[in-house]
Amino acid sequence: MVLEVAILDVKPGQADEFESAFKEAQKIIISMNGYQSHQLQRCLENTNRYILLVNWEALEDHTIGFRGSEQYQKWRSLLHHFYDPFPTVEHYTPVTDGRI
Repeated sequence: MVLEVAILDVKPGQADEFESAFKEAQKIIISMNGYQSHQLQRCLENTNRYILLVNWEALEDHTIGFRGSEQYQKWRSLLHHFYDPFPTVEHYTPVTDGRI
């Protein structure tokens, strides 16, 4: 499993519009091969900041499958204009599972 982590800084005054657009955009990512789950969370200290966590079966499901897809263009048109600066996306693999 691979965890995609993106810190999303939304332009001031556009949080409500972003959240509404994300509700539509999440339908796209859910439909992609290799998608497992996702969370979008809003920061308490900086209400214009969000974190997007997406679990993929493999790195290529995100980097090639999703980003190389026609559906990604729709995702971009729904969401990318909200970001300033454009987010950095990183990928992580498990080291521990939280059990002793």
